[in-house]
Amino acid sequence: MRLLYLVSVWLHILAATIWVGGLFFLVLVLVPWLRRNDGPGKEAAGRFLAQTGERFRAVGWICFALLFATGTFNLWVRGVAPGNLSDPAWWGSPLGSAVGLKLAVFGLVLGVSLVHDFRVGPQAADAMRRAADDERIRRLRRQASWLGRVNGVLALILVALGVGGAGRGGPVAAAVV
Repeated sequence: MRLLYLVSVWLHILAATIWVGGLFFLVLVLVPWLRRNDGPGKEAAGRFLAQTGERFRAVGWICFALLFATGTFNLWVRGVAPGNLSDPAWWGSPLGSAVGLKLAVFGLVLGVSLVHDFRVGPQAADAMRRAADDERIRRLRRQASWLGRVNGVLALILVALGVGGAGRGGPVAAAVV
């Protein structure tokens, strides 16, 4: 069982690394580079961003599913039974508090990602692909950009909670959820 647990923790950290790394690559490297393209290649840049966003969206949501599955399994291995989730005393414990906080931030990430990935982001990329330049398009691009930044901040908070969780529940509590 210990080997299975260690594999699950490894997968949890790997999924988080892929999601956070990809998110920051998009926010800090790809989108700013594409924004500088104001010339005739703007339509191609829009297509590239749309295709890259679609591919990363699939990777990101696979990572979310892995994070949820491995986090749930890691909790179970650490002795957290489904009944604990309805026990206020458990939520008040150091592990329960750490899990609750990480789940709350993870829920925010999922909400922001849903809006960005399935509504604002595709609309903004489509507008960029059409090389449109009206106020609605600028508003969509600003919204997509801000949603990406908010998710970047939330990702950093999740990493901090994972690292900080080590002092709350043992050396591997960081990878629990």
